[in-house]
Amino acid sequence: MSDFENLHGMIIFAKVVETLSYTEAAKTLGLAKSSVSKEISALEVRLGAKLLQRTTRRIQVTEVGMTYYHYCYRILNEVKSADLFIRQFHEEPTGSLRVAAPVTFGCQCIVPALNRFVAGNIHVSVDLDLTDRPVNFADDHIDLAIAITRDLPDHRHYRPLMDIAWGLYAAPDYLLNRPAVTSPDDLARHEFILFRGPAHTISLPFRKEKQKKDIEVRSRFRANNSIALLNSAVAQTGIAYLPNYIAREAVEVGKLVQLLPDWEMDIYKSYVLMKSDSFISPRVRLFIEELQRALVPGTATG
Repeated sequence: MSDFENLHGMIIFAKVVETLSYTEAAKTLGLAKSSVSKEISALEVRLGAKLLQRTTRRIQVTEVGMTYYHYCYRILNEVKSADLFIRQFHEEPTGSLRVAAPVTFGCQCIVPALNRFVAGNIHVSVDLDLTDRPVNFADDHIDLAIAITRDLPDHRHYRPLMDIAWGLYAAPDYLLNRPAVTSPDDLARHEFILFRGPAHTISLPFRKEKQKKDIEVRSRFRANNSIALLNSAVAQTGIAYLPNYIAREAVEVGKLVQLLPDWEMDIYKSYVLMKSDSFISPRVRLFIEELQRALVPGTATG
């Protein structure tokens, strides 16, 4: 007996159970009443079990029939969900898209993708909340959230975006009259610009092949915003420890140079978090695809 052979019979059986009528089930399914009766009988033969007791007045579901119906019900719901997904896939995206993202990463990396998305989907409006506080999908009424973390997100439904490597950056003029930096051990003689924390010193991690070093450095200037640290580094205040996406443009135009690029430092990962993997609306699905094209290496852009 093939499992697939029973699918048609399961659909008919479930409808008979729900209507307790061969006639109503036949009308709903667009079948002849005789076809419904034959299919139920054939299903019972294949299963080797009596599912329905039929009298002249009513239909009664047997105990095994009721248990079997619950399996049928779950399968049919999955089929409906699959059909709904395909319909949504082909629908034109409409409505409001609510996104939450960390302030700096949102401005630098998410907003450009949002701009392209808005330009290509004229029936979608976007509400972007730039915040560094933790977000709650229910309380904040959002569709998507961007998270940056070392480890996997606590949230159940997510998709990975880009890795965020950190590095040391300084203005070329800052380095002219100061000790050369050829290895991590040279850093202790320099001034640093770091994210604000409880201490003025921080241990910076370095890895290259089998070598690992932790170098303690001291900061004269600290801030809670990476753009402020970037601007301070450009102004020759010291060496800034920054995410690569923050420093990229300044490096390209020659305002900053990266120190010790052969050494690997901290690496964080970015993710897009979703309410659920099921029933993703067209606007949410298309924006996730836009994010992946923009941020995930190797993602097709066509």
